[in-house]
Amino acid sequence: MEVLVATNDMLERVLDILTLLADHPQGLPISDISRQLELPKSAVHRLLSVLVSKGLAGQDEYSQRYRMTVKLAAIGFRFLAASGITEICQPSLDRLAIRTGELARLALVEHDSLIWIAKAQGSFSGLRYDPDMGQPVVLHATSTGKAWLATLDEAQAVALVKARGFVVPSRFGRPVVHDEASLLAELKLTRERGYGTSIEESEPGTCAVGCVIIDPQSRRAIGTVSVAGPVARLSSARIAEVAPDLKATAAEIADLWPSRKVMEATMGLNPLKGSNG
Repeated sequence: MEVLVATNDMLERVLDILTLLADHPQGLPISDISRQLELPKSAVHRLLSVLVSKGLAGQDEYSQRYRMTVKLAAIGFRFLAASGITEICQPSLDRLAIRTGELARLALVEHDSLIWIAKAQGSFSGLRYDPDMGQPVVLHATSTGKAWLATLDEAQAVALVKARGFVVPSRFGRPVVHDEASLLAELKLTRERGYGTSIEESEPGTCAVGCVIIDPQSRRAIGTVSVAGPVARLSSARIAEVAPDLKATAAEIADLWPSRKVMEATMGLNPLKGSNG
């Protein structure tokens, strides 16, 4: 039992290091990794040695900084390619992007979070919104996050946001959700209209509208589809016009979704329960 506990702890620390390095593509010195994860330098060095030996991390010979390699991303791309998710969903995203003239994106429900996995750009001139796909989805301050949270039991939705805190990255604007009361009010509004919105919340000068993709069999949300663009084009009135097209695209993707076996493998062994649809 002691060996098993030690192994689990080691795995958690390795994942913590990978998560930290993913946010610092320029790399980090071992002292910074040790300080941010509150681990002894000796322990961090041992774990980094394992990652380096597996090709998941590397060390710059001049700066001595450790960075993540692209091997982990490549493994993820291999999985997506094998599952057929992006291949099946991309045409629907492309058509939505062309019709709206904005950025269309697909996110996948992964345990207690959302992961961006595909996008299509509908704007080819003038103002464009095209954020880094590697950024995490801030659940309480994005249209997709709100759309997904609105399908969950209220207690579960609140717990997920509280676990991360009512905070946003420095690049964000002014979220309308800042405590439990405002979260519940926003989720109620999201459920009533059938889609989530983000009006200059995730980034100043940009707006977005998001809708969940519901698995026809389980009635659980398995992902989200969204449209985002500059506030100059994607006003509140324009969002209301785009929403029906967005919902239709979500339904189209749900009908085309890969086999249930693939979906369950993608969502993990313990997919979230409590969805209201």
